[in-house]
Amino acid sequence: MSAATARTMAAVTPRPGLPAIAPYALPTQSDLPKARAPWVAERQRAALLVHDMQRYFLRPYAAEESPLAPVVANIARLVAHCRGAGIPIFYTAQEVKQDRRDRGLQADLWGAGMTDPTEHRPIVPELAPNDTDIVLVKHRYSGFQRSNLEALMRARGRDQLVICGVYAHIGCLLTAADAFMRDIEPFFIADAVADFSREKHDSAIAYVADVCGVPLVAQQAMDVL
Repeated sequence: MSAATARTMAAVTPRPGLPAIAPYALPTQSDLPKARAPWVAERQRAALLVHDMQRYFLRPYAAEESPLAPVVANIARLVAHCRGAGIPIFYTAQEVKQDRRDRGLQADLWGAGMTDPTEHRPIVPELAPNDTDIVLVKHRYSGFQRSNLEALMRARGRDQLVICGVYAHIGCLLTAADAFMRDIEPFFIADAVADFSREKHDSAIAYVADVCGVPLVAQQAMDVL
């Protein structure tokens, strides 16, 4: 292989790891597409999922700017509201230093993942789970994969899942689609998820609205819950 060919391949081959994420404005209620599904969130049926809000996944964002700052604030509001209403709260969190056999194909796209238990693994303090919340180990994009999320929801009589966290077009979206395929109604909180860009953020919301769930903003969710 010539040096020029090697340089060309290096330029077009994606490098594993998270991208740098530029600030962008979150969608508002007026931006939301109309959902195909007719579902309405109900306090007695819903559970809240705080998806992957760990330091490692939030590092690419500017902490004091949008989307991260308002997303953290909106998730904190949802968590407080759900605790007050007796709605179960689940968290997903990946582990550090995953064995390559356990990490699977994710390593090809995203590299080794978390390596530092102190700097990478913790959920940000503004959203720290309490003793009544349930933290699930995250293995794949969907929070249902290799976890007992569905069983824990069914045991509590819950068949609706309110989803917030990162990243909208990856784990949040795949969790919503997986919920739908398990006959669990997903509600996707458009101003309580963050993504790599506004374009990807909007595309995730549009996909959910079209084929598997209902997009809402945080205030809408709290009003009906």
